[in-house]
Amino acid sequence: MKNIKYILLSAILIGFTSCNEDDSNDMIEEPLPELTTGSADFSKYVSLGASFTAGYTDGALFKASQQSSFPNILAQQFAVGGGGAFTQPLMNDNYGGLAAGGTRIASPRLVFGGAGPVPLENVIGPVTVSTDILLNNPAGPFNNMGVPGAKSYHLLANGYGNAAGLPNLANPYFVRMTGATPNASMLDMATAQNPTFFTLSEIGGNDVLGYATTGGDGTNPITDTATFNAAFNGIVTALTANDAKGVVTNVPYITDLPHFTTVPHNPLSPALLGGATNINTLNAQLYGPLRGIFTAYGEPNRIQLLSTTSANPLLINDENAVDRSAEITAALTPTLGAPTAAAFGAIFGRARHATDADLFVLPLSSSIGTVVSGAPAPINLNGVSYPLADKWVLIPSEQTAIRNATDAYNATISNVASTNGLALVNLNAILTQASTTGIMFDDYTMNTSLVFGGLVSLDGIHLTARGYALMANKFLEAIDSTYGSNFIASGNVAKAGNYTTNFSPTLQ
Repeated sequence: MKNIKYILLSAILIGFTSCNEDDSNDMIEEPLPELTTGSADFSKYVSLGASFTAGYTDGALFKASQQSSFPNILAQQFAVGGGGAFTQPLMNDNYGGLAAGGTRIASPRLVFGGAGPVPLENVIGPVTVSTDILLNNPAGPFNNMGVPGAKSYHLLANGYGNAAGLPNLANPYFVRMTGATPNASMLDMATAQNPTFFTLSEIGGNDVLGYATTGGDGTNPITDTATFNAAFNGIVTALTANDAKGVVTNVPYITDLPHFTTVPHNPLSPALLGGATNINTLNAQLYGPLRGIFTAYGEPNRIQLLSTTSANPLLINDENAVDRSAEITAALTPTLGAPTAAAFGAIFGRARHATDADLFVLPLSSSIGTVVSGAPAPINLNGVSYPLADKWVLIPSEQTAIRNATDAYNATISNVASTNGLALVNLNAILTQASTTGIMFDDYTMNTSLVFGGLVSLDGIHLTARGYALMANKFLEAIDSTYGSNFIASGNVAKAGNYTTNFSPTLQ
């Protein structure tokens, strides 16, 4: 019996030992495969694009942001597979901003100020912008040909980097790059390097973004589809002339960015409006009469009476609304007199209260309720008693124009990519996912919430460093799929934890 007891005990110990050995073996990770580049040749990589390509973030371009640009991150992975040096037109400091002959022409970056984005100088005091496009430009050629603000047709425009064309015909960021060939186009400078591999990103983004950030007020129109098509086809034809391979991206729905989704349509709390007494006065002297006039002409929902207990909508000017200037003037003349009634008619003829179908640009957040110059008191508070100008708001028809143009651009991009055998990154789908369910990047869920979403920087448009790292990995996925490489499987990817979402104000 004693022997049986020890035999049983030994069997139990052997069982435990076997389990431990199995568990240990289960925890041993299989070694990752070696990197293979498939049919792609990364020995000469050139990136061509606009602000995302440059690494623009927090409302500026600066050294640290450029080092976290998605092309620079890609180049680090390409280097493992035979990629060569990758040169960028680095700024002179981490303040950001530009100067021309000692005169500031672009402001330093934004930082987080506790309640939201604020200018860097609000936190650390005045700085000297040391990147001067007329005094200290770097020497090229540059593998990163990202130029903030460039539209599709600008990539083919001669003189776009000639300082003599400032401020209207030339781009100061491209002036820094042209050197001894000031009239060369962006495309010329890219193809002159005979790239074996290229990325062509966000072409078409600025073609709609300028329209959107100006509220569709007509000062920065959407690029027509024919112009975009000709430009995009010409760019890809030139880049692939020597059998270079590459990746292109489509255009996201930019109105999903926090620059357009952060300011709500109804930010006017009773406290912001001065309480019940002020609200009742506004209703009696302004909104009540206007509501009565619009109702008499079959539009009872254009104007609301303000609530003393809940949030109230902004007052906007809608160029698509029926102009009731004459009717307002006629209705108010008996009580206000002809001159004052005519002023009311001119100001409120196309006014209406905002709905959740309207979008507002981020800079409006600091202008709500400010005094409108030249407007008579008390109807002179921006968005409260004076209708917001067109530049502050994207009404539904303007949003539709942006979406239609984006869809047309993307159809061209998809067709050109397929015809030329290029990889395609679907930025449109990526941003849609980020703005709805969020998108996973290692241990982080990235979304488009301003400041805290992790994906979009403090300007509400451009990405954070971590966002650009995510973008780089999406490029690697597309490259693997199209050219037979294995960047993802071999672990040659950007890691989320290596990239910040918020640069310190004291960054040197």
